[in-house]
Amino acid sequence: MHDHPHDHDGDDHGPHRPHPGPRPDADDTLSYYQVMEIAVRELLIEKGVLSAEAVRREIEKMDARSPAQGARVVARAWNDPAFKARLLQLGNDALVDLGLERGPYKLVVVENTPDVHNVVVCTLCSCYPRWLLGLPPDWYKSRNYRSRAVREPRAVLREFGLELRDEVTVRVHDSTADMRYLVLPARPAGTAGWSEEQLATLVTRDCMIGVAVPKAESTGVNQ
Repeated sequence: MHDHPHDHDGDDHGPHRPHPGPRPDADDTLSYYQVMEIAVRELLIEKGVLSAEAVRREIEKMDARSPAQGARVVARAWNDPAFKARLLQLGNDALVDLGLERGPYKLVVVENTPDVHNVVVCTLCSCYPRWLLGLPPDWYKSRNYRSRAVREPRAVLREFGLELRDEVTVRVHDSTADMRYLVLPARPAGTAGWSEEQLATLVTRDCMIGVAVPKAESTGVNQ
């Protein structure tokens, strides 16, 4: 089967990048949006709308977010069919059911199956479910990944060490300004009877982006 087509154009890619995936850009200048963020932030502080301390607290709160939140969601879905069905249908509502932050954007959860493997990218910038996964990795924000993931996803996945069977369809999901994606990876074999806490240890950030898959034999968790 063929890779899922995509409409976005991207930069030409350079030489083959070794595992673990595309290297980040080495930009040393501020982007337009970074300059605008600094200008708006400083203006709001100057006008008294925000304080520097309030900004610091919000940044600290964002930095405290981690993929553990997303791993908890995946583990619950693996153990609870009703929650999984709700997660796939109404992602944000399911998060609230689990006592997690609803998030500021629509969350779409896509499920990996034996026949379909999902990968998430943001071709225009770095849109990412930060309230569930924390800050995006540098490679996710790089032009290399953003352009190549939609044009040659299998090659990119191989650079992360993930080799898929030819008959598996690769679907690339492009995040937007108001929508974020989360991959629900397939539950590894040999985990029957595991608790949610044990299952969560198998779920990494990269699994929820789609450049890796969880493996039970990769941990020392006892049943």
